[in-house]
Amino acid sequence: MLLDARDQWQKMRKSLGDKRKQLGKDHITTVVKLYGEALAVRDDPEHPLHGKVKVFANEDFGYQRITVERPLKLRFEVTEETLAALEASKPIQKLPQAAALADAFKSLMGTGWSTKQEAWLALKDAVVQAGGTWPTGAPFNKALREVTGVRDPRGEVQLLKGQPEPDPELRDYENVPLGEDVEEYLKREVHPHVPDAWIDHSKTKIGYEIPFTRHFYVYKPPRPLAEIDAELKALEAEIQGLLGEVTE
Repeated sequence: MLLDARDQWQKMRKSLGDKRKQLGKDHITTVVKLYGEALAVRDDPEHPLHGKVKVFANEDFGYQRITVERPLKLRFEVTEETLAALEASKPIQKLPQAAALADAFKSLMGTGWSTKQEAWLALKDAVVQAGGTWPTGAPFNKALREVTGVRDPRGEVQLLKGQPEPDPELRDYENVPLGEDVEEYLKREVHPHVPDAWIDHSKTKIGYEIPFTRHFYVYKPPRPLAEIDAELKALEAEIQGLLGEVTE
């Protein structure tokens, strides 16, 4: 049960930091009385405080915070930036053949590939032709992808254990009301914009919030343009008068 008591206040004799308002005895009496009669007030549209009372089920304030993932899409290339990143990559610089790799990759400067397999074949051939050996292991492959891969909406979807790998930079979060099917929400609200998105259900969390202002929002129409225009003209005339007094 929510009560809107925002208009129940009086000014303090002396402010306490940012606190400048307090509840007086009459205000406290009004709020307590309204709380005791809240259900009756809610059911009586003619009651003067009818709009000050809202009653909800606890679940109405609950939501499911879902994690929306999108696939990592890359193309691959060798550029000046690639070589600089190669020299800055600690996993690669730890390799005994790090310098040989950099020299071999220079021969592919300006070359690009649409898939990881094509890129790895070309890079490996360049290293072998230069007389070097191609490193193995997951750390090297991950580091090499980081320095040669470029995010591209039209790039190749990267796979992780046979499934699309999520892109942390495209990760998003949505709050879905309790009781609503999150997959249906995804189809309705997300897929029209990003059809390849999916929900990582292992990261779903349950939360609650009370959007008080939203529930008690009262629309106030803007002032008529004619009234605003008249006020601006009056202010302009006042400013002109003050400027005239200064220049005299």
